[in-house]
Amino acid sequence: MTDLTYRSHSVGQNAFHFVWKPKYSSKFLKYEATNKICKGAIRMIAIQNNCKIYELQVMEDHIHLFVELPPTLCVSKSLQLFKGISSRILRRRFKFLNKIPMIWSKGKFFRSVGNVSFKTIQNYIVQSQGDWYFEDA
Repeated sequence: MTDLTYRSHSVGQNAFHFVWKPKYSSKFLKYEATNKICKGAIRMIAIQNNCKIYELQVMEDHIHLFVELPPTLCVSKSLQLFKGISSRILRRRFKFLNKIPMIWSKGKFFRSVGNVSFKTIQNYIVQSQGDWYFEDA
């Protein structure tokens, strides 16, 4: 996870920790079948959108996703994709979920995750302007 991602015109790290939960604290994810399909849906969404999953835990009452996003995908759009598409897949597979108006709550948690601290970056910006090298492609 500490490695930077090198692309044709950029170098960086765009990793986030996401957490979201079912609406009304529903416990439908405690069942092995729904849990497995949910994990598969999230992995599929990540592949389709060029995201790299570092860690995924589907708990009975919430989901933790540690993921690196491509630079073209913003946080709000990625959460919209993960929640929206997984909801559609789960509803198609499990008809009992169609009785619930919304599978996922509106709330969410996200935090940028990196291998340096806030203080390290602040000191770098204030005190030392390092050399940057970008290869032309």
